[in-house]
Amino acid sequence: MPESVPPWPARDALRITAVRPIVTAPEGLPLVVVKVETSEPGLHGLGCATFTQRYAAVAAAVTEHVGPLAVGRHPADIEDITRTVHFSSYWRNGPVLNNALSGLDQALWDIAGKRAGLPVHELLGGRVRGGVEVYTHASGADTAEVLDEAERLIALGYRCIRLQRAEPGLGSYGAPGTGGHYPDSPNPDGWDPERYLRGTPSLFAAARERLGTGVNLMHDVHSRLTPKQAVVLARALEPYGLSFLEDPIPSELYDRLPEIRAASPVPLAVGEQVGSVADAARLIRDGGVDLIRLHTSAVGGLTPTRKLAALAELCGVRTAFHSPADVSPVGVAANLAVDISSHAFGYQESHEYDEATHEVFPGCPDVVKGYMYPSDRPGWGVDVDEVEAAKYPPTKFLFDRWAAVVRRPDGSLEAP
Repeated sequence: MPESVPPWPARDALRITAVRPIVTAPEGLPLVVVKVETSEPGLHGLGCATFTQRYAAVAAAVTEHVGPLAVGRHPADIEDITRTVHFSSYWRNGPVLNNALSGLDQALWDIAGKRAGLPVHELLGGRVRGGVEVYTHASGADTAEVLDEAERLIALGYRCIRLQRAEPGLGSYGAPGTGGHYPDSPNPDGWDPERYLRGTPSLFAAARERLGTGVNLMHDVHSRLTPKQAVVLARALEPYGLSFLEDPIPSELYDRLPEIRAASPVPLAVGEQVGSVADAARLIRDGGVDLIRLHTSAVGGLTPTRKLAALAELCGVRTAFHSPADVSPVGVAANLAVDISSHAFGYQESHEYDEATHEVFPGCPDVVKGYMYPSDRPGWGVDVDEVEAAKYPPTKFLFDRWAAVVRRPDGSLEAP
């Protein structure tokens, strides 16, 4: 047993025997899950540690630093083990270290559920709602394409849809751009925030006219505006009753969120780029957000996320957890466990995984008529087929270079 373990009373012989990362990319996006094995044959847990743009760094942190601190420990001591790992680096936090920690943390919760014979959400207090309503994304090259896609999704049962329309240049978030750009050749088709501010309200005017008021609409700025521009956009969108405006400013300016929120008639959903529990708590506590949009593995896993959800409930803030294609099905299961058991729940982002991902991750959660439901099987109810996972190796440097294509007409680099 590691020397760092306190001299606690004797207990059963169950111990962690191995902690290892599994990296796979069945849809092209690198997903990282951590597998924790124990001395009991067949008893293992899985946790999401997906930081797509730095997946190799996360995997190395798990192998070289996180795993050795956990091997030999009893898997029930989740709080003490994760706190030990968190403090062990001395310089702590950030998405690499917290995703590595999350993989371990979520895997230990998976083991706890399996040992108890219960799904994780029952360990958190059980259901407070029948299902988790999700939102999805409708995008297109022009307004007609966006709204055609929205109508297709409504027919499938979705009532919450984020609309993203292409803008000239490659700066359009969540929709195809209409032009290219190169750093050494200024291009009038680059992403122009002024043009974006003038044009975006027309998308939502058309959406309300065609879709009516029975659907909840959202929009993601993806951190590309100044604080003043964010207020201008929020006020321009007021007539169209958005459920939220997502990530209006860069994370470096989050201290300005309270003033933006005070001036905005549209709820603000922010937080997917937060890399520490303390920073997330400040967003909730200090009035910066209406909805906290955690990438839950980036703050360290289920243990801190459930505490932040409790804080959100006390502060009148709702959750809207980040969960696109670069969250693994294990991470989706962790999101659902909090969503289904927390009164702070607001919205849940969703992604419909392809057939290959379902083969890699048996038990992968699905959307059913706009809702998702946590598994009733012990733990997460999601496993990994390592033979299938090995068929989809990640491509290095593919998703950590996409940011460089987002440039303004003068050639300057813009936030991705």
